[in-house]
Amino acid sequence: MMSLTINECAKWLGSRDRFLIISHSRPDGDALGSSAGLCQGLRDNGKIAYTLFNPEATGRYKEYTEPYIAPEDYKADYIIAVDLADTGIIQVNAKKYEAAVDLCIDHHMSNKHYARSELLLSDRASCGEIIFYVLRELEASISPFTAKALYMALATDTGCFRYKNTTAVTHRAAADLIEAGAPSGDLNRDFFMLKTRSRLLLEALMLQSLEFFMDGEAVMAVVTLDMMNKAGVTEEDMDDIAVISGQIRGTETSITLRQINDAKWKVSVRTGVYANANLICAEFGGGGHGMAAGGSIEGDIDTAKDIIKAAVKKHWKSQ
Repeated sequence: MMSLTINECAKWLGSRDRFLIISHSRPDGDALGSSAGLCQGLRDNGKIAYTLFNPEATGRYKEYTEPYIAPEDYKADYIIAVDLADTGIIQVNAKKYEAAVDLCIDHHMSNKHYARSELLLSDRASCGEIIFYVLRELEASISPFTAKALYMALATDTGCFRYKNTTAVTHRAAADLIEAGAPSGDLNRDFFMLKTRSRLLLEALMLQSLEFFMDGEAVMAVVTLDMMNKAGVTEEDMDDIAVISGQIRGTETSITLRQINDAKWKVSVRTGVYANANLICAEFGGGGHGMAAGGSIEGDIDTAKDIIKAAVKKHWKSQ
C-alpha cells in the first residue's frame, strides 16, 4: 500500500484514465456527493469516469447519482473507492472489487488500508473536503455542479458545520465551493431544515424509547421496524436519524439502534468530550471517527443493548 499526499493523489489521477468510482453500503451524503463530485471533476479534466450504481442510494440523491452511472459494458482501468473505510461494508454490488481497489480516498481513522494506493486524512471533516482539495490541484476549475456535490458531501458529514469535526479548513473549503457555485442556502434548507410528516412522527416514537445510563450522561434510542411502519417512513426519511438522541443537553454519548431485520441492528454512536465512538464501535466490529462511528450487532434488542452498554462503559473516558 502506497500512502499519498493531496498533491501526489492529484498527479496519480492526472496520469491515468478510465475510472470507476465505488463507495460503501447504505450510502450517505458524503459517499454520494464525493462520488459525484470526483466523477464530474475528473470529466472536467478530460478523463473518462463513471460511478458504480449503488442500489441502496435513495431518491433524495437522484441528481447526484443518475448522470454518472456506468453503462453495463463499461470496462474501467482503475477502481477508486471514496469514503470507504473497510471492504466489509463495500456497496452490495461491488464485492468483486474488494481486492481490486487501486486508490482509496477516505477520512476514517478506522480505515483498513485495503487499496493499492490511498489518500487518508483522518483529520478532515469529510471525504468531500479532501476531494475538493485534490481537484483544485488539477488543471480544470471547479464547476458549479462539482461544487454543489462536494458542498453537499461536506455539509452532511458535519451536520451543517455543527459537529466538532468541523475545522477552519472545512470552512475555507465550503467558502471556496460557494464561490464556485454551490447553492449553500438551498442545500442547507433542503437537508437540515425540511422534514416530512412521517419523519417527525418517527422522531416522536424515538423520544418515547429513550433509555439513559452512565448516570444520565449516555442515552440510547431505538428504531424498530414496527415504529418505522407506524410512522410510514421510507428510506429517504432515515438520513441523519442518529442525531436525534444527541440533542439532549447533558448527555456525553448518544446511541441509536436501528432494526434491520429480526436479528440484526445497525448501531450509530455519537460522542462529545471524553468518550471515543470509534473505540466503542470497535468492540463489536465497527468503527469510524472519534466522535461518530457505527457498526452492526446480531441478536435481539436486549442482546444489542447489553453489548452497547458494556462497550460504552469500557471506553467511557478514552477520547
